[in-house]
Formats: sequence, C-alpha cells, structure tokens
Amino acid sequence: MSSPDVSAGSGLETGAARPPRPAEVSRPALGLSLLASELVTLFRRWRTWAMLGALALIPILIGIAIRVAGSASPGRGPAFLDQIAGNGLFVGVTALVVATPLFLPLTIAVVSGDTIAGEASLGTLRYLLLAPAGRIRLLIVKYLVAAAFCIAAALVVVVVGTLVGWALFPVGPVTLLSGGQVSVGEGLLRFLAIGAYVAVSMLGLSAIGLFASTLTVVPVGAMAATAILAVSAQIVGAIPQLEWAHPFLFTDRWFDFADLLRSPPAWESFADNALLQGAYIAVFGGLAAWRLATRDILS
Repeated sequence: MSSPDVSAGSGLETGAARPPRPAEVSRPALGLSLLASELVTLFRRWRTWAMLGALALIPILIGIAIRVAGSASPGRGPAFLDQIAGNGLFVGVTALVVATPLFLPLTIAVVSGDTIAGEASLGTLRYLLLAPAGRIRLLIVKYLVAAAFCIAAALVVVVVGTLVGWALFPVGPVTLLSGGQVSVGEGLLRFLAIGAYVAVSMLGLSAIGLFASTLTVVPVGAMAATAILAVSAQIVGAIPQLEWAHPFLFTDRWFDFADLLRSPPAWESFADNALLQGAYIAVFGGLAAWRLATRDILS
C-alpha cells in the first residue's frame, strides 16, 4: 500500500518558503500598539498634567514678576532675565534656565522612576511580560514614553513662555549673544531649538531613572534615587577640584544651549550634548535590559 503524497501542493517540499507565523507578523504591530497604549496612559494621568502645569507656572510667574516689578538689572538673576522687558520672547528661554537645574529633573525622575517599578507595585508587570512583546521590547517602549515626556516638558516651558512674553511685553527682533539681530521668526526657531536641546539633555537622566526603576518595586525609591543623582551630579560639576570628572557627568552640557543664540549658531554643542546623553542611554539602558532580563518577576 503506497503512502499518500504529501509533497505536492502542501508547501512542505524542499526549498519551499515557510509561511510566517502569526506572532512573527504581529510583533511590530504589538510594539506600536503597546507604545500607543503607554503614551495614552501617561497623558491621561492627572499626575502628568499636574507636573506639566507646574512647569507652565514657571514662565507665567517670571513674566508676571517682571511686568509688576520692572526689568532686572544686568547680571542679576538667571541668564536672559534682563532681556525680558525689552523683548518678551526671552521669557521662555529664561524659564528653561530656571527649570533645568531642579524642576525638570524632578519631573523626569518621577516619570522614568515609575516606568517599571510602577507596574511592579501595581502587580501588572507580570501580565505585561506575558504579552508577545517580550521584556526588551517592553523596556524600549517604557523608555520611549519617558523620552516623550522629556519633549513635552521642555516644549511646555518654551511655548507657554513665548505666549506669556507675547502677551505682557513688546516683541521684536532677537538680539543674539554675538551682538547681531535676527527676525522674530528666526528667533522663535532658535528658542524652539533650545527647547529641543533641553529635551535631549534629559534623555540621559531618563535612562538612569529607567535602570533605577528595574531595581525596586517601590516607585518612590526609584524616583528619589534618580532625583538625588541629578542634584549630586550638578554639585560635583560645581566643584573646581573635581574638574577632571566634569566631562563625564550627564549634567555637564545642560547649559550649553546658549551657543544656539550666536551668529552663526554653534551646533557642535548640540551634537556633543547628544553624544554624551547617548552614551548614558547606552550604558544605563543596557544595565536596565540586563536587570529586567535576569530578574524574577513575581508581581
């Protein structure tokens, strides 16, 4: 009795292409779906909007203070503060100077420190990892969400500052640090580039917060550790005796965005800052991936 012919038309003959499995086809879609879901979750939280609202208050308070009390004396207060009364466009960049050392890092620490530890504390991390996305894909999605908050936070300060300055003060050509002037349109583009610079500056801190979040199931602990590290790095950066360590600090180039207000703008500072933050993303992102891949998930 002859055996049935299973080769013809069955797709099992030698050299035939194997049909893709459903999981292989859907993994990229699952990753995008997970990213969209996490972004919606982040920006639906009252805590997220409370933090963005607190950041928006910085340029509002600066604008009102200058409007009521008058122009600041040159050399006193934050950089560009004495420029506001003459040109309201400087409210946004002055607010960034004020927010960058403490307020922005605090909000970034909250979001990044909650990425993994928050899920673990709620008991949802185990269920997320059961999805076909996998641990590393989940980690990447969580980091991208934290990076999106970095962008949103910096843009809120710049945009609100610009609107406040436009409403309270005269607006005109922007005087650059090199002494020349550019049009209002180009000035706005430069301030937007400064906002992007600050957002990039926070990406390294986000990676540190992501790693801290994989070490604990207590989100507050990861948030506090990330914020304390941000403050400590700035303290080390202010000590002349530790100058040898300054180039290795993720905070070292946080305030080099003033180079974008020169003629022509010094984009080398932007590139150097991006390279520095990229190194921190690689190191601490790798540590976070190793930690999550080897960790026993019980919650």
